[in-house]
Amino acid sequence: MPSPLASVLALLLIFSFPLKECSGNERNKPLLLLWWNVENLFDARDDPNTDDDEFTPQGRMRWTEKKLLLKRVRIGTLLRAISSDDRFRNCPDIIAFAESENHRVFTGTLEAAGVGTYQTAYHESPDPRGIDIGLAWNPHTVAFSGSKPYRVTLPGGRSTRDIIVAGFRVSGHPFSLLLNHWPSRSFDAAWSEPGRVAAAKVARHILDSLRSRNPKAAVIVMGDFNDQPDSRSVQTVLGSSPDRRSVRENGTRLLYNCWNDVPHGGSYAYRGHWERIDQMLVSAPLLEHRGLHLEENAFGPFLFPHMMAESGKKLYSTYEKGRYRGGYSDHLPLLLKMSISD
Repeated sequence: MPSPLASVLALLLIFSFPLKECSGNERNKPLLLLWWNVENLFDARDDPNTDDDEFTPQGRMRWTEKKLLLKRVRIGTLLRAISSDDRFRNCPDIIAFAESENHRVFTGTLEAAGVGTYQTAYHESPDPRGIDIGLAWNPHTVAFSGSKPYRVTLPGGRSTRDIIVAGFRVSGHPFSLLLNHWPSRSFDAAWSEPGRVAAAKVARHILDSLRSRNPKAAVIVMGDFNDQPDSRSVQTVLGSSPDRRSVRENGTRLLYNCWNDVPHGGSYAYRGHWERIDQMLVSAPLLEHRGLHLEENAFGPFLFPHMMAESGKKLYSTYEKGRYRGGYSDHLPLLLKMSISD
């Protein structure tokens, strides 16, 4: 079998999915959102202001421009696969990537995908490794009104990745996004839980602020929470439920967790089991069948066969236990299709 790097040229010349640029202004066209932890989207340069030394040619991960090129090919293939899928027939209108090192590598990756022109908003976070959340949108389908980072301070005073709030309008309907990448479960889930609770409290504060200005605010919360939907940080502190009726009746407190629409699977495989640590949640007004709203079965992880390892039991990741594999990511992307009616 050829090495991952030996296949770069072939992948550049022959994509598994045909090129399809994103479509433009089509009235009441569904709104498609993508969240994806792309796993270590680093450039190959040493940034003296961050702890990125391992992702350089001389670093522990032996990260090079060729490996970045293959990473970009993988991401482009994923975006093409979505646009070729009969369920979507288009590229995502909004894209959010976790684990992007900087604005330059994020925008360069989208440009290399060749699926259309996206505009971007990027906020450098205080994460020690320098990884952030990159946000992009198709200006022909959605209008951007601004974004703002919110600092998350962990117990002990150290800061972690910011939570980003961004405002948009589609077909005349305003909505807000909350983008999250909460602290990981490193070492032990219980030991690291206070960090995720701290992040959940900040997200909760943002939600309460949006609702204080507009009780009917349409809000979509998405991210890598590093906790399950029934974890205390998500269910209790942030305030979520898998029950649509409960969310409608407690709209000032609860969000609807879209994983309830998916009977099996998850976005992250850990020791042979799927976990649902990447999530999308919506506020109560988005459950009403008018304006911008969520239909049944409009959410789920996106997967095609090449995103799985040869065993078929785990994801084809970029790295596995520190060893370079050249795959897509250790997370699956999530897609949410929002309907629009007058």
